[in-house]
Amino acid sequence: MRFSTTAIHAGQGPDPATGAIMTPVYLTSTYVQEAPGKHKGYDYARTNHPTRASLERNLAALEGGRFGLCFASGLAAENTVLNLLRSGDHVVSCRDLYGGTYRLFTKVWEKLGIEFTFVNAFNLDEIEPAIRRNTRLLWLESPSNPLLSVTDLAAAAKIAHAHGVRVVVDNTFATPYLQQPLSLGADLVVHSTTKYLGGHSDVVGGAIVTNDEGAWKELKFYQNAVGAVPGPLDCFLVLRGTKTLAVRMRQHCENARAIAKFLRGHAEVKQVRYPGLPDDPGHEVAAGQMRDFGGMISVELHGGIDRNIRFTTKTRVFSLAESLGGVESLLGHPVTMTHASIPKAEREKGGLPDALVRLSVGIEDVEDLIEDLDRAISESRGGARVAVAAKKAAKARK
Repeated sequence: MRFSTTAIHAGQGPDPATGAIMTPVYLTSTYVQEAPGKHKGYDYARTNHPTRASLERNLAALEGGRFGLCFASGLAAENTVLNLLRSGDHVVSCRDLYGGTYRLFTKVWEKLGIEFTFVNAFNLDEIEPAIRRNTRLLWLESPSNPLLSVTDLAAAAKIAHAHGVRVVVDNTFATPYLQQPLSLGADLVVHSTTKYLGGHSDVVGGAIVTNDEGAWKELKFYQNAVGAVPGPLDCFLVLRGTKTLAVRMRQHCENARAIAKFLRGHAEVKQVRYPGLPDDPGHEVAAGQMRDFGGMISVELHGGIDRNIRFTTKTRVFSLAESLGGVESLLGHPVTMTHASIPKAEREKGGLPDALVRLSVGIEDVEDLIEDLDRAISESRGGARVAVAAKKAAKARK
């Protein structure tokens, strides 16, 4: 089946008891057994649950994987992957990544004896020198959060596998509709299902997908042993979201492309990061491994951090909020919000400006979104210095 059909039908079928077309929300914590240890595949809801099982099969199919596991949050999924490690192991990670992931690495797992090295993974020449004899994982985001840097996943996986290192790809920004990392060599794919997979800003969840049966069995043990699993209604909401993933992503991409072009041509915009722009550093690689370029944009206006913070408070359609990937447009200031846990020195190594603003472009009418941004840019002006910088930028474009 093709993607849109798979999204609607994989892992799901009419309820055998009633014929209900939608997967039931099984509100039960336990299951009656015919005899001790003899049951119909379910004994306790933390261990397994029919609504969760449907979602796990659905997400595995969308990623082109054999096995899926779902969790109560994206960070719970990531934490479960890290349980594959032992004290003394080493991880090479992309430097530009979600602040919560960085916090999990450095504040939770480092104290347990896991070592981390951060590299600019879009530069493949930085990956191999960072690999050690005790390296067990290469952790990647592509496109990354929030700079939207693009890593050649197939090439990076080839480097890692030559050293016996597993590759983990956070595919939250791209979604399986735009990119399937397992087909490019990744061993494990992680998601915050809170974002595009859920798609409606009404559920928190996470997922892991893999083709590695051994890894799946070990991860499933940790899923049950630790217990950070989603409830049945959470699973139902994500299943509802995946049904419309393809059509939503097409609109997210179409809107983001138009907005990126608008921002690139605006005299008061200092820089725009969007892989869909032909002159973006990641454009060529993204065009080769993605179906389209996604709904995330990062932008910086002339005038420094104060002007950009004012900009985030002036929009009327875009809402200032954490998270991304919903049908509504959001914007945020990473260094004070999603990436505040990353030290300034580390952010600077990755090229993350303090003034950068991240846009999650929704599926509203794109003309309303452009008008909203244009008005907010105008209302955020902060004096002659900004005007002079904008004039210089406009002159340079001519």
